[in-house]
Amino acid sequence: MPEIAFVNGTWCDLSEAAVSIEDRGFQFGDGVYEVIRTYGKALFGLKAHLARLAASAGEIEIALPDTLAALEKGIQSGCEKCGFEDIQIYIQLTRGRAPRNHHYPEKRRTTWVMTFRETKKIPKQVRESGVSVISTEDIRWAKCHIKSLNLLPNVMAREAAARAGAFEAVFVREGKVMEGAASNVFAVFNRRILTPPKGPYLLSGITRDLVLSLGAEKGFEMHEADLALEDFYTADEIFLTGTTIEVLPAVACNGIPLGQGRPGKTARILYEAFRRYVEKQ
Repeated sequence: MPEIAFVNGTWCDLSEAAVSIEDRGFQFGDGVYEVIRTYGKALFGLKAHLARLAASAGEIEIALPDTLAALEKGIQSGCEKCGFEDIQIYIQLTRGRAPRNHHYPEKRRTTWVMTFRETKKIPKQVRESGVSVISTEDIRWAKCHIKSLNLLPNVMAREAAARAGAFEAVFVREGKVMEGAASNVFAVFNRRILTPPKGPYLLSGITRDLVLSLGAEKGFEMHEADLALEDFYTADEIFLTGTTIEVLPAVACNGIPLGQGRPGKTARILYEAFRRYVEKQ
C-alpha cells in the first residue's frame, strides 16, 4: 500500500478514500488542516504541528477527534504502513457530516482524514538557481493565523504565479509583505535578517520558527519586523521557508532581480544549518 488514507478510523488505498458530500468541509470549508513531512520516515516537528492543529481547531470550535497522543499514534501508524521513506502527511479535521445549514449542527462528530504520499522534493537545480515570485494583493480574511481549509485566495494567487512563470505569490497588504501563498518570507540585509511578525494576517510556519532560532545560533540578527514590498528590491537576499521547500532562495520578484539575481550565501548557510538539524533529529 504505497499511497494510503485514513478516514474516521478506517485505513484504505488513497484512491478508495471518500467522505460524505454532506461533510461540512466539502460544503463550507468548515475545517482545519496540517501538512507534516518525514525524513527517512522520521517525523519532523510533529509535536509543533499537532499543537498548531489543535490551536486552529480550537479557534473555530472544532473538537479534536481524539487526544493529541492518539493523533500522534495514528500518524506514526500511517508512516509504518506507507510505502515511502520520505512522506508527506496531510491531516484534515472538519466539523463533520450534517444537513447543509450555516449554523453549527447540534450533534456532530469531527471528521478526521489523513493521507500519506511521497514527498515531492525541490530539485537540486532549482535550489542552485533560485526561484522567482510575484506580488499580489492580500484579499484573505482577517484570521490567517488559523490554518483553515478556506484557501481560495491562495489557490488564485498560486495560479497567477504559475501563469507568470513564477514559483510563488507573495501577499501584500497595504504595502506590507505578509507571507507567501504557501510559504513564509525572509529578507537579508547584511547580517540582519527580517521576517514579517506574527499576527492575524500571517500563518507562522514551523520551519519559519526554526530558521529564526538557527539564524540566531549562526550569529545573525534575527528580527520579526514589518517588510515593505520596496524592501525586497533593496535587500541583499530574499528566501522562502516551508515544510516542503525548507529554505529556498528567491532571485526575482515581478520580473525584477533580487539581490545579485542569484542565490546568496546567507540562504545557503541557513539551508545547510537546517539540514544538519534534521539529520541530528
